[in-house]
Amino acid sequence: MRSRSRRAGARYSWIAALLMALVCGRAAAVTLPQPSAPDVPATAWLLVDHDSGRVLAEHNADKPLAPASLAKLMTTYVLFGKLKAGRLRLDDKAEVSRAAAEARGARLFLRPGTTVRVEDLVKGMIVHSANDAAVALAERASGGESSFVAEMNAAARALGLAHTVFSNVTGHDATGQVSTARDLARLVSALIRDFPEYYPWFALKEFTYNGLTQYNRNALLWRDGAADGVKTGQTHAAGFCLAASARRDGMRLSAVVLGAKDENTRVASGQRLLDYGFRYFETRLLYAADVPAMQVRVWMGDQSSVPLGVRHNLYVTLPRGWHERLHARLTVQDKLHAPVQYGQTVGTLALDLEGRPFAEYPLVALKEIGTGNLMQRAIDKFQLWLQ
Repeated sequence: MRSRSRRAGARYSWIAALLMALVCGRAAAVTLPQPSAPDVPATAWLLVDHDSGRVLAEHNADKPLAPASLAKLMTTYVLFGKLKAGRLRLDDKAEVSRAAAEARGARLFLRPGTTVRVEDLVKGMIVHSANDAAVALAERASGGESSFVAEMNAAARALGLAHTVFSNVTGHDATGQVSTARDLARLVSALIRDFPEYYPWFALKEFTYNGLTQYNRNALLWRDGAADGVKTGQTHAAGFCLAASARRDGMRLSAVVLGAKDENTRVASGQRLLDYGFRYFETRLLYAADVPAMQVRVWMGDQSSVPLGVRHNLYVTLPRGWHERLHARLTVQDKLHAPVQYGQTVGTLALDLEGRPFAEYPLVALKEIGTGNLMQRAIDKFQLWLQ
């Protein structure tokens, strides 16, 4: 199988790597050249390919830590969900409470009793990490911060963020408020996947409200032309944190750095991880969702064949140059009989790497086939008898 690419390079240390079985697949142990991970001076970090879900490098990725303002990624995720569902509109007005106006840390300097457009509050929260905007949005969207936090935790459970608990919408240090590099990377992926219409706001370098222009604290937006998000954070308990995402030549990577010692370290660490991934790995689309990979005979049906394929885009990430050694085997159950339901698993798509099993995925029917009429069934029965 062949497709999309990325740069490769220097010192490979040969190690046995159990490659991930990407989305619904089952992996087998294959010995591959694995580039040495970069030096990242932080408490925890992780680098992942967005499309395939393969983790390219990690350290303490499941260690629960204070998330700082990366908690606002979930605040934003819940708000985007309300906007998409029509329960909140960008031109809605939010009244600023005294609690919102007095929020500590980065602010838009909102005045109590004034009203502000939801769009301005969301952009202020994303670009400048404004805490007063975050609280005002929670109060407007859910009637209060505590109610909104409950929705954040419900969304975390729905997304499978097993080690994440939120206590507030701002990311201020609070008892019990924790997340992990892996969970935050999954949250970044969900933001990009579920809200492509709003995700570009994370690439805004500045935002002006009430005559005051404030700048995005994600320095990667200036340093790396491929970077298009996503969020920074810093508190006493969390240290300096960064969630970053970038897209080069059609390949998207996301990096999370938690517990760096200062601003320069978190930015350099995020850049180092992204450069490592883009240099040494490539991600390719092997099979597109709902595009037939083969046709097979159907017996006793109102049609004689059914297209088979995968229900979701099948991406694979490998070290550069190894996709040419990847081959697919498509196998189907013997003598498929109608009726056949759309999405029904009827076979297996197996990937072999250098002749050895690598991963397996369900091969499904991409069309519904009903039971044939009396004549069609009679003809098929006769043909089966001849066989």
